[in-house]
Amino acid sequence: MGKAGEVRFSLIKLFWHRIEEDDINGLSAQLAYFFLLSLFPLLIVLFTLLPYIPIPHEDMLYLIKRFAPDEALDLIEKNVNYIMSNRNSGLLSFGIIGTIFAASNGIDAIVRAFNKAYDVKETRSFIVVRGMDILLTFGMILVLILAIVIPIFGREIGVFLFSLLGYSSQFLKLWNALSWLVNAIILLLIFTGLYWIAPNVKLRCKSVFPGAIFATIGWIISSLGLSFYVRKINDFSFMYGSIGTIIVLMTWLYLSAYIIVIGGEINAFYSEKNRKGC
Repeated sequence: MGKAGEVRFSLIKLFWHRIEEDDINGLSAQLAYFFLLSLFPLLIVLFTLLPYIPIPHEDMLYLIKRFAPDEALDLIEKNVNYIMSNRNSGLLSFGIIGTIFAASNGIDAIVRAFNKAYDVKETRSFIVVRGMDILLTFGMILVLILAIVIPIFGREIGVFLFSLLGYSSQFLKLWNALSWLVNAIILLLIFTGLYWIAPNVKLRCKSVFPGAIFATIGWIISSLGLSFYVRKINDFSFMYGSIGTIIVLMTWLYLSAYIIVIGGEINAFYSEKNRKGC
């Protein structure tokens, strides 16, 4: 092994030690729990704020449909359909405040995980942190709206324009391929914003790109991999009955949390190395 190889191996050992020291498995389990608690409140806020957009609420689950395992998606869709069919005006008034607060719990858990990655204590006041959590939640909702609107309306506009030239079928093939790139860019924007703003550390936006890129690619691969595993190899519903759906959903949330935390650790690791001049 050459000198360059020894340096890389040493860095890998240091990073692995960091992962064990910060108890990534435990942090990911905590994050998965808070993700579960905040998932449906986040969807409630999203669907409540968009009642007049002429898009079926089934299409608003576009991003989840692209990546989530079928069992997890079924559970999410059933609960969203129930919520939408029993929706009342209370959600549009004072009730939405509590819903937004609940939805921001997932962001708050991410903030604490990132602070641990950078080995810093939270010195910002509770009001500041909670306000940031809520703003980031609204930011995620806005990005999710774009993730919904761009593919749906972009497809319709493209079909109309290309049909004038007689190329609608070719455009649909091209759009289906490009939609994956659009989704990846949207996810990259979400992760970049989280890694940049959430930690109690002053960071340059470009310094969080390594973790954001890792999280984007890792989340897509892990989600699609879990979907393939559940669909083709191991049917959890057959093994565990109705509770298998919960197991798949929690596994998906845990993998998502693990990828996000590792991305934060990558950014913190490189930030520390840069400060030390390594």
